[in-house]
Amino acid sequence: MKYLFVLAVFALAFAAEEEKDGERPKTFRRLIPADVLRDFPGLCFASTRCATVEPGNTWDLAPFCGRSMCVISEDTPPRLLELVEDCGPLPLANPKCKLDTDKTNKTAPFPGCCPVFTCEDGVKLEYPELPTAAPEEEKKAEEKPKA
Repeated sequence: MKYLFVLAVFALAFAAEEEKDGERPKTFRRLIPADVLRDFPGLCFASTRCATVEPGNTWDLAPFCGRSMCVISEDTPPRLLELVEDCGPLPLANPKCKLDTDKTNKTAPFPGCCPVFTCEDGVKLEYPELPTAAPEEEKKAEEKPKA
């Protein structure tokens, strides 16, 4: 269980992987509260598969390009979290970079399904900065008022 938490913290510390060969976009990782069905309290609910998943296991997010892992937090009491990996936002528009439709395979397993861009020599893709909530704001967002 500690291994899963360490993996999740490591993933948050490195929110994006480096570009490989200058073609593949960055991939993004984030932890979110897992969906949990009341009849299956110790399992994550994978809505894209309509199935429950045990902590430590992954599932693909088809028809979206990504994958998730069910993890247990070290909070007291422990919570189920979903470590989501996906292609993140599209790069900023750049007339010197084009989507390479020959190299992009939307049906490949993640991360192969992420869009591939080809840029002119010396040009690098730029990505928008993603806003991050402060820990207090994340906690408040997770607490839903009871009706």
